[in-house]
Amino acid sequence: MTAPAPVVGLSPARAAWLVAQRELSTRLRQRSFLITTALLVVAVVAGIFVAHAASGGSSGTTIAATDQGTASAVEQATSAAGVDATVTTVADRAAGEAQVRDGDLDVLVVPADGGTLTVVVDSTLDPTLQAVLDGVARQQVLAAQVGDLGGDPAAVEAAVGQAHATVDALDPPQERDLTQVFAGYLVGIVMFMALMLCAQLVAQGVVEEKTSRVVELLLATVRPSQLMAGKVLGIGLVGLLQVALTVGAAAVAASATGLLDTSGLRVGSTVVWALVWFLVGFTTYALILAALAALVSRQEEVGAVTTPATMVMVLPYVFGISVLPWDPTNEIARILSLIPFFSPFLMPMREALGVTQPWELALALVAALVMLPVLVWLAGRIYSNAVLRTGARVRLRDALRA
Repeated sequence: MTAPAPVVGLSPARAAWLVAQRELSTRLRQRSFLITTALLVVAVVAGIFVAHAASGGSSGTTIAATDQGTASAVEQATSAAGVDATVTTVADRAAGEAQVRDGDLDVLVVPADGGTLTVVVDSTLDPTLQAVLDGVARQQVLAAQVGDLGGDPAAVEAAVGQAHATVDALDPPQERDLTQVFAGYLVGIVMFMALMLCAQLVAQGVVEEKTSRVVELLLATVRPSQLMAGKVLGIGLVGLLQVALTVGAAAVAASATGLLDTSGLRVGSTVVWALVWFLVGFTTYALILAALAALVSRQEEVGAVTTPATMVMVLPYVFGISVLPWDPTNEIARILSLIPFFSPFLMPMREALGVTQPWELALALVAALVMLPVLVWLAGRIYSNAVLRTGARVRLRDALRA
């Protein structure tokens, strides 16, 4: 069946925009879009609050001593050991023990004869804190012995406290920012869900119009390539709005909870590149899925023809979400992120983790943009030759040769 002659005087851009407007007005009013967007926003914000509660919600260990000198020594030792602890003083042992029983204190430190320490806890003492307090006890005993021999305990204590071993690591591990790790997960999940959902919407829309014969009416006004371009543009704008709302809610929640205060995460850069790669990735896969969906006439057959394309989407996502948060500088991930079909999933994750170089971003983006005209021509040819052919599934080879 041949397409009717399009209306004369309608420019290609105007025709595509009219189709895009139709998609926008239809999709934005759909309950499924509203529910999906709300669930994404709620899930992301809830995840950020959970991460905040798990990482920064507690104030560390609370320790008290019965005299200021012991409290100062414990505070210096815990700080040097990197133990998150708040050290205060109490009036006496009885008052401190009461606070330990009530749960207001985790540890009570009481100096004993000869410089030793008695540590009072409710049930058990953390092994790391045990080692720190053992060191304080040895230092106190040493100071007491020096005083008995006529020396200056303060001078000896200061000298002992400053002594430390210098570590010279040949291959030091890279410090990892947990906020960046979380952002890598978040960006990867949001990008995959948004790209997969929106690209599938394009494929389903093509088959719906083909099954209901609406496409024949639309092609009386616009050309097949204009119809496909408008559909991709309209659903792409809907998806962009969804991603922008989700990422924006994540940024606001992260800022409100203080997760970004001590983080190296570049929020502005991460958000911008997430939106850029969504547009590139959606255009890439929407063109492919629209062309493949035009080969069939029933919704039940969509999955069969689009499976190869969706597998290409799943593989980089699974690889990225499994590897990158734990190994951001993975060489395989770096190479794959430069390949156009994989870039939309891997490159924004690497950007969120802070391991991308400017030339890598530029190279991946240029490669993806150079490939788009080829996809536009190829997808347009398949779509134009197959969208009006109903009934049996059209073979890809026949659609390319028609």
